[in-house]
Amino acid sequence: MMSNLSSSLDMLVILGPTASGKTRLAVSLAEQMSGEIISADSRQVFRGMDIGSGKDLNEYGRIPYHLIDILDAGDEFSVFEFQRRFLFSFADITNRGAFPILCGGSGMYLDAVLRGYNMIEVPRNELLRAELASKSDSKLVEELLRIRPCQHNSTDLFDRERTVRAIEIAQMELKGCEREVSFPDINRCVIGIRWEREVLRRRITERLKDRIENGMIEEVERLHADGVAWERLDYYGLEYRFVGAHLRGEINRNDMFERLNSAIHNFAKRQRNWYRRMEQHGIVINWIDGAADQLVQVREIIK
Repeated sequence: MMSNLSSSLDMLVILGPTASGKTRLAVSLAEQMSGEIISADSRQVFRGMDIGSGKDLNEYGRIPYHLIDILDAGDEFSVFEFQRRFLFSFADITNRGAFPILCGGSGMYLDAVLRGYNMIEVPRNELLRAELASKSDSKLVEELLRIRPCQHNSTDLFDRERTVRAIEIAQMELKGCEREVSFPDINRCVIGIRWEREVLRRRITERLKDRIENGMIEEVERLHADGVAWERLDYYGLEYRFVGAHLRGEINRNDMFERLNSAIHNFAKRQRNWYRRMEQHGIVINWIDGAADQLVQVREIIK
């Protein structure tokens, strides 16, 4: 049994680009290891955002999962909040004698755990925000890079709201604030699922077609009808941004599919680049062939 092999490990991590089959592998491993799954996904935390975020809850069966459907759509969720909730879930699972499996594709969320980001809770600084309000987007980016030259999250450079928030946090970091509790030393094994590029592209396209046919457009329409603003939906990622544009009449259905499909392929490329940076920073990722017997490969790696 796989559970006999995990006795020296504190946690297993399953990562990979979108449509690589992370959830299915994590569930199969959890079934063999008395495991519970902690999601490392920036959008699956929101209730009602099911199809667009790729929750695939039907795949979990009886396996317990954490950090899914914990907030209302329209709320905000940060890397700091993810890290805090991860630590709570990790402690809860291990204290009950189960085995934690962290599974997801959000690079920064994974990195925050695997490299133990030293993060602090930063409240809104209304005085600072008033000072920044008159600055152009480019000036805000200049200010952020001045304070934090090695900015690790490039998405903070392309969205004004995120840039302002990043400046708030960077200024607090300059004051030397430290977190009250240090990040624990977790003995983990990181598994990455790798597919041939053309095979992954086909999987992405087929999955997008399936999601559109099974209600993704209606999901976005319902979220907006329930009070989630278009701007907030745009913030939640590619599927919600492009479907929202279609529902607003800005693009037709065919253009929506083609542009969204292309954007997801580019997103998968950015995910792969992020994982390479994680490896450059010392994170050992054990890559397996998605087309071969994945469980056999993981078993050999754990050995």
